[in-house]
This record gives sequence, C-alpha cells and structure tokens, in this order.
Amino acid sequence: MKKLLFIFNPRSGKEQIKNKLMEILDVFAAADYELTVRPTQCAKDAYVTIANKGQDYDLIVAAGGDGTLNESFNGLMKIDREQRPYFGYIPAGTVNDFATTLRISKNPLTAAKGIVNGNKFWCDVGKADTGYFSYIAAFGAFTSVPYETSQESKNALGNIAYVLEGIKNLTNFEDYPMRVEYKKKDGSVVTISDSFIVGMVCNTRSVGGMPLGNDTAIDLQDGLFETILVRMPKNPLEFQQTMNALLMRDLTSERLYFFHSNDVKFYGEKEVSWTLDGEYGGTCKDMSVVNIAKAIKLKYKPVRKRSPLNLLDVEEE
Repeated sequence: MKKLLFIFNPRSGKEQIKNKLMEILDVFAAADYELTVRPTQCAKDAYVTIANKGQDYDLIVAAGGDGTLNESFNGLMKIDREQRPYFGYIPAGTVNDFATTLRISKNPLTAAKGIVNGNKFWCDVGKADTGYFSYIAAFGAFTSVPYETSQESKNALGNIAYVLEGIKNLTNFEDYPMRVEYKKKDGSVVTISDSFIVGMVCNTRSVGGMPLGNDTAIDLQDGLFETILVRMPKNPLEFQQTMNALLMRDLTSERLYFFHSNDVKFYGEKEVSWTLDGEYGGTCKDMSVVNIAKAIKLKYKPVRKRSPLNLLDVEEE
C-alpha cells in the first residue's frame, strides 16, 4: 500500500479546511493510500516534519496557505532528489497565488481528487541565500504586508486585509539603492545600478491576488524567473507614471526593469528585508537568487480555465 503524509494548517484562511477534513481523507483512502495525518502545531512544523520524515512517503500533501506551501518546499528540498516524494497542494489560505498560477481548484475536495487522479508536473524551485521559495522572493514596498497582517485579520477580512495593510505604505516609500546583476540565456551578465522601491523575482501570474503581467509567458518549469524592479520616483510625475505602470501591468514602462533569468544577484548599500512566498525571508545587504529547474514532482489536475471573455476564472464541471 502506498504511503501518504497529509499535513494541514488548521488556522489557514478562514479555517474552512477543518470542515472538509474527513471528506478529504476519504478521497485519499479510497485511492489506496495508507494515511499519516499531521495538523501543524507551530511555525516551521510542516518544514521539520517533511525534512525529517518525508522520504518515508510516496506522496506528501499539504493543505494551507502560502506559508504552509513555503515550509513544504523547504522541507522537500532537504530530501535527496532521488528520494524526494511526489507533492500535492490543497490551497486553503487567504490568497493562494501559487494555486492561481497552476489553476488548482480552491475547492478542497476537487483539489484532493486532482492530486490522486492528476498528472505529474515537474516544478521549478527558487533558492535564495536565506531559503527556498515556491513562487516569489521580494523586497520593498508592500512586500512585508503578508507577514505583517495578523491571521485574525486575514480570517475576518480575506483579501481586504492585505489592501488595508498595504495602504499604510502608499505615502512612505523607502529608497533601495542597489546594483543588480543577472545572467541572460546566452550566459552573458547584465548589470543594473539604480534605486528601487520594490523588487520581485517570481514565477507566478499573481502577487497578493493581483494579476501580474501577461500570464501566458509564465512557465513554472522553464528554469527561468521573471524579475520586476520598480524604480524610485523622484517627483510627482514619475510617481504617477510608476503607479500607472503597476496598475496597467505595463512591463515595458521606463519606470520598470523587467527580464527573464535563472540567476539574479542583488548588492545593496544598506540592509534590506526580504520576503519569500509572503513569509519573512531575512534581512541582508546582498542576496543571490537562483532557479533550480524541475526540482519538485507535483501531482495535480488543473481544473480552472479562462472564461470566454478572458476576464475571470471559472470552475469546470
């Protein structure tokens, strides 16, 4: 009998996962898995459990938000590649950007069925100096909102909690002077020296629930990240141009730098706080971010598709 480790965060989102728990376990049991169930008890619990015991299982499934997902990826990367089990994800957080990109159902039962009946998918993983991440490493304006917003506010207000917390940063942009070096596909190195208000190295079509650029260019197994650096506005006109570029998702704007790379290095003039998948990712002057291509074996079935108007996602029957 195949062995499955099911880890869930009972506090994620609005704690709805607890209402579907028995039905989810029944889906896995019906697929002939021998189950081990672990509700997380504290921060880093998912990471420690997977890192220490993950190699003993054929499949690990995590249910929770971006924090649980990040811990799971970090735990999996502690296991030798040859022993690394398959991984399934049931999104149960407030935003779930990773699930949005892969079109994983937000319905827990549908997501569980997609794991046992779905296809295998090799997923890239990001490695920063301070840890691994599934979809984003970022610094600057708004990037601290996910981990500075209380779980109580997230549960009560949902996405609005992020908006309310982010408004506090609107008139208080901090300047981050940096030298940024990245490798192009041909191996040559490009250097950028500028001041930024935010920087993101990502593999996602949305950040904090907000759409990010043209999602048709996002590929989670191409070995490349999409990097966006937002320049510090020096006057009201540049501020307005910057806001317009962000709102319109105009990655060609002169207020932004946008490029694809598998290796990006940041050299700052001062200490910078980073976030990895919405969790606090450490504070440092310099940071190196690389793409580890096809590092984790996912099992899932994309059950979301675009509506005819290409404006919103709808569930398939």
